[in-house]
Amino acid sequence: MTQIRKTGLGKGLSALLDDSEMAQSPRQVNEMVSPGNISHIRISQVEVNPFQPRSEFDKDALNELAESIRLQGLIQPITVRKAGGNTYQLISGERRLRASKQAGLTEIPAYIRTANDQQMLEMALIENIQRENLNAIEVALSFQRMIDECNLKQEELGDRVSKNRSTITNYIRLLKLPPVIQASIRDNEITMGHAKAILGLEDVDKQLYVHNEVISKGLSVRKAEELVRDIQRTGIKKAGADKNEAVSFQFQKIQDDLASKFATKVRLKVQGKGKGAIEIPFVSEDDLSRILELLDW
Repeated sequence: MTQIRKTGLGKGLSALLDDSEMAQSPRQVNEMVSPGNISHIRISQVEVNPFQPRSEFDKDALNELAESIRLQGLIQPITVRKAGGNTYQLISGERRLRASKQAGLTEIPAYIRTANDQQMLEMALIENIQRENLNAIEVALSFQRMIDECNLKQEELGDRVSKNRSTITNYIRLLKLPPVIQASIRDNEITMGHAKAILGLEDVDKQLYVHNEVISKGLSVRKAEELVRDIQRTGIKKAGADKNEAVSFQFQKIQDDLASKFATKVRLKVQGKGKGAIEIPFVSEDDLSRILELLDW
């Protein structure tokens, strides 16, 4: 039986999530792996993490990583826990796992950890939050999940992710916005600065009005803040809304309700005389299947 070279694993979550300095090529797997070390396991033995907070992965970035793995191997190990028998459950590193499969690897370097469900969730969420390319809504959802499912207070969450309480609060407040506005944040159509300005209004119709103005006129954060202050002082009509714009709020409300139902940004295109179209975008075949199920297709 081939002996597997193992490297000691540093203590703490930061050590768990740090890049490994060693690039290792696949080799025959020793079934007798020990928790707390880097070992090579068969990719076919790894089950996806049911607590993975990230559902979308950039296809181009995944292709680039897969090509890098083909040329140089996987440098940073994934993290798994023993799931019984000869199977393992992924704790963190789903992007690396997907790219490794795409690169044609059959074996992958992995940290073998001992973790219960709550620890798995917390580690997966913290790794997710530490990614640089997350949008503000993904961060907010991860924060909320840690509070709800890991039974953490905001102060405790701040300690876990090295953020102060006000930062945590600002992110979580984004989840109070209508889904159509959340979708715009997710799709980088508006910034978190725009969202914070919109949160200065409590009325949903007014929030939707400002959101529409930001999108249609390309308002800067400063201009959005000025618009919100005008509405707070004088009401929405003084801020430039007319009867036709008031009618558009009804369509915005419909869009918002549909966005809530389908968990994606829905576009309602009104052409006049009662005509129009509803556009429901999807990001993958799985996402399309989910939408079709909701439509009872």
